Amino acid sequence: MLDDPLKTQLAAYLERVQRPFELVASLDESEGSAQMRELLTTIASLRSDKISARFDGQDARKPSFALVRADGEQSLRFAGLPLGHEFTSLVLALLWTGGHPPKEEADLIEQIRQLDGDFNFEVYMSLTCHNCPDVVQALSLMAVLNPKVKTTVIEGGAFEAEVTAREIMAVPMVYLNGEVFSAGHMELKRIVGMLDAGAAAREADKLSAKAAFDMLIVGGGPAGAAAAVYAARKGIRTGVVAERFGGQVNDTLDIDNYISVPHTEGPQFSSALLQHVREYEVDVMNLQRAKALKPAGADGLIEVTLENGGVLRGKTVILSTGARWRSMNVPGEEQYRTKGVAYCPSCDGPLYKGKRVAVIGGGNSGIEAAIDLAGVVEHVTVLEFMPELKADAVLQKKLASLPNVEVVLNAQTTEVLGDGSKVYALSYKDRVSGEARQLAVEGIFVQIGLLPNTDWLKGTVELSKAGEIVVDARGQTSVPGVFAAGDCTTVPYKQIVIAAGAGATAALAAFDHLIRS
Repeated sequence: MLDDPLKTQLAAYLERVQRPFELVASLDESEGSAQMRELLTTIASLRSDKISARFDGQDARKPSFALVRADGEQSLRFAGLPLGHEFTSLVLALLWTGGHPPKEEADLIEQIRQLDGDFNFEVYMSLTCHNCPDVVQALSLMAVLNPKVKTTVIEGGAFEAEVTAREIMAVPMVYLNGEVFSAGHMELKRIVGMLDAGAAAREADKLSAKAAFDMLIVGGGPAGAAAAVYAARKGIRTGVVAERFGGQVNDTLDIDNYISVPHTEGPQFSSALLQHVREYEVDVMNLQRAKALKPAGADGLIEVTLENGGVLRGKTVILSTGARWRSMNVPGEEQYRTKGVAYCPSCDGPLYKGKRVAVIGGGNSGIEAAIDLAGVVEHVTVLEFMPELKADAVLQKKLASLPNVEVVLNAQTTEVLGDGSKVYALSYKDRVSGEARQLAVEGIFVQIGLLPNTDWLKGTVELSKAGEIVVDARGQTSVPGVFAAGDCTTVPYKQIVIAAGAGATAALAAFDHLIRS
């Protein structure tokens, strides 16, 4: 199952295991159980002095295995094979169980250890989901650190009946004590904050107590990361406050042709951005959402108020809040979000195996989604509002070669239809004839572009009709000392390389503003 180079690499990692533990598998006669037996036997053989495997477990989910420490104060189980995107999650679980310290802040680790209650988590993931590992790793670490936290990681493809019974239509999907806890990407700090009632207030006080920054950057995508590096290199006090460091990049499966990087994947690129920023003295404040901007007063400081009530101050501010997926804004969309309405084909596509789905949007992202889904689902219908597809010719040619794909042009989606728990159809209007039609589908993947994350700036900085921050060639906004960069601005061509360049430009312009002020 694991080739020789991967075994060698895994063996090197397992040398960090400090305390013994067992891998206790619950198996049946299935092929998946045979593969799990092989995987666990291999892992145990690579570190036989610390890791042992046995196959007499009696858990109801088969195949599955638990990581069991000698003290018995850990409840962490993987149901199904944690391979693909989740292999890293498995390796980390092995290391943490074996006593290797996690790379998390000491106060967050202590906060996890102090959680009091009964927390039984079940997280459903897909091996093709690039958003799932963060959630899986967060809940796994919590189970390792706190005996009151129990975590079961479930590979949806191995337990299709369970996924169907719970009507899970999006991953990662997390249940806490049998009830839905969250759907979609979440990071460890946010999960802990949802369980610790006083965490938000403590964090707000901590942020408000920070000294003013010379340059405060709001947003941690490519534009924000580039701005932070260029600012820090000037030797000034620099801070980055971000709702999710990496921004949209985290949700991008493939990134091609970033100059000098022919190909990478979004999560890896996001991790590299953060690693680069942390090579400098930059205060990174992640998982914080900006709520309001107040122009400089008599003290010359610009204020950014956060959702948790904290207030940060900067002599200059760079806005790089990026953009988010555009919604259809039709009846039923919000009601059936994660229940048939999805926005990430690579994450959620496997959950629609053998089903009929629709893709809304005929641009590059929509056609790429349709091509990917065609290999998994029974049938794909692409609905495009305009009289022709907007995707690149090479993508259209590939789409036309697929036998289970249909394209409907001049189609205006009007409603998402469901039975109260899941989608069964969508309604659309033929824009030529005006005829109302209905399409029977079990999944709808929305791929119709992006909206800038600038709602919180209305009435403060000048915005275009599209809601983008109006900037000049230097990234200067209508507010003195406030600059902007990236997909939230009027700069054309929303590309990673352009956002990074705009971030560098804004930082240099802001520094020039500082020294002239």
